[in-house]
Amino acid sequence: MGQDIWEPGTEIAVRVTPKASRTRLETAPDGALRAYVTVVPEDGKANDAVRRLLAKHFGVAPGRLTLVQGTKHRDKRFRLD
Repeated sequence: MGQDIWEPGTEIAVRVTPKASRTRLETAPDGALRAYVTVVPEDGKANDAVRRLLAKHFGVAPGRLTLVQGTKHRDKRFRLD
């Protein structure tokens, strides 16, 4: 990311796998974040689950993370507001 995570405007790229066996966040060998959530990708449920997972991991309120790219794709980008 290159920035302090607490700095407003920081963007977090994550690749999402919905319908996983358990919810978890991992760092891939190339340094990319991978999020696995147990919910289905319908009506924004998976996006909300990923937002909560990232918020818990980074210690911020879920409302501070805004999905800015990838609403209907596996590759997503969240912005810290």
